[in-house]
Amino acid sequence: MSEKEQAKWYVVHTYSGYENKVKANIEKMVESRGMQDYILEVKVPTEEQIEYKNGKKKVVSRKIFPGYVLIKMIMTDESWYLVRNTRGVTGFVGPGSKPIPLTPEEVRMMGVEDVPIKLDVEVGDNVRVTSGPLENFIGVVEEIYPDKQKVRVLVSMFGRETPIELRYNQIQKI
Repeated sequence: MSEKEQAKWYVVHTYSGYENKVKANIEKMVESRGMQDYILEVKVPTEEQIEYKNGKKKVVSRKIFPGYVLIKMIMTDESWYLVRNTRGVTGFVGPGSKPIPLTPEEVRMMGVEDVPIKLDVEVGDNVRVTSGPLENFIGVVEEIYPDKQKVRVLVSMFGRETPIELRYNQIQKI
């Protein structure tokens, strides 16, 4: 297993409003101490929201998880110490002093990173659509696009076969 594969996403609790400072401080320390192989990415997930103020439409960027910073890192005593002792960090999320990495499912749900989904279906298999406008429809897998994490499924609608493209996480093998 390569080092990059050992790296996992961890959640760090920060003082409210310090998320971006913590991100900048960690990135600065990683740079100055040559820890790029251990701390690969620091994120403060945000989303765009539309606000109306005095009748004017304004797009603002809001933190999705205020008070938290996400870090993709390989957990060693040194990398733990660097993050833990960053100004504004109150600790890792996890019981006691043991940081618990996010599961691939949590990473995917939080939209932090595209984690490839292992698909257990083949062309010709019957599948049920699990989400979207065609939820609960049954179809046959016609084509699989691993690079896009999508499949083309033939669904019977209005008496004829209709091809639809779905993401891996929108289907379930029957």
